Amino acid sequence: MKLALKIVGGLFVGLLVLIVGTYLALRRPDIPFETLEAKYANSASHYLDLPDGVHVHYRDQGNPNGPVLVLVHGFSASLHTWEPWVQRLGGQYRIITLDLPGHGLTRAPATYISSTEKQVDVVAQTTERLGVKSFVLGGNSMGGGVAWTFATLHPERLKGLVLVDSVGLPRAQTNAKSPLAFKLLRYPLARALGQQLDTSALVATGLKGAFYHKEMVDQTMIDRYVALGRAEGHRAIILNQQMGRKMRTEGEVRALLGAFKMPVLVMHGQEDAIIPVAQGQALAAAIPGSTLILYPKTGHIPMEEVADKSAADLDAWLKEKGIGAPERPI
Repeated sequence: MKLALKIVGGLFVGLLVLIVGTYLALRRPDIPFETLEAKYANSASHYLDLPDGVHVHYRDQGNPNGPVLVLVHGFSASLHTWEPWVQRLGGQYRIITLDLPGHGLTRAPATYISSTEKQVDVVAQTTERLGVKSFVLGGNSMGGGVAWTFATLHPERLKGLVLVDSVGLPRAQTNAKSPLAFKLLRYPLARALGQQLDTSALVATGLKGAFYHKEMVDQTMIDRYVALGRAEGHRAIILNQQMGRKMRTEGEVRALLGAFKMPVLVMHGQEDAIIPVAQGQALAAAIPGSTLILYPKTGHIPMEEVADKSAADLDAWLKEKGIGAPERPI
């Protein structure tokens, strides 16, 4: 009996040592913003101090006299995702991109509780501080939710709305095939460990799930997502973001979307494994007069995966609606 207890005790101690050793081996500290800025900021990077301790990173690029596009990234991404559009449309448009709190190079206290409404406020305050009174607002994924929520709160400021593989109707979203990382965020223990451990493998899996052409997910992209995700305070903010989320019913969302008066463009990758194309189609159907463009063999991030086509489509749509730049080759 004593021998059996010793064996069980030894196995328990061994297992405990293995767990602690694994935790220590995978534990990754925060990365100082100064280190990240040295690598991921550029000459177009600027910063603004907003309420709640938010030090927002933004880029104001392109033609300073052109129509203004303001673009909002998705969950765990950064303003870097819009650079392909900046390169292709910057000659004609003034393009403002920004990092939301908990993302990219925007600083915020680790105790900051993010929500769609607070993200909308960051967009509103940043554009106001830049003296931009009216503009076309675009958003991808979570950023699409920020964009259309902005449209419900500040419709008078928008000349147009562009939703790229955007979140939309709540009922449809329950059928989405969430990446493993998103599923793990539902559990408090996973969120707590996520603030401490190396998430490189999860990030790589999530990114490859977002692209139809997996070869576009290279090590440079993975490293950028992982590094920016380890910025001081980011992990606490992003992992607890749902605490500040205001849940709406499908009926409430339909009523909000159905009241839009501004031109709306819905763009969606047909092979999106995160927000299936049917949800993009449902979103477009809920917005009277909206334009829907689908992209075959394209995943969740068309502005990167099919940059030439999606940028050209956006430019053509803006001109068709009378809110684009004067006719000129891209």
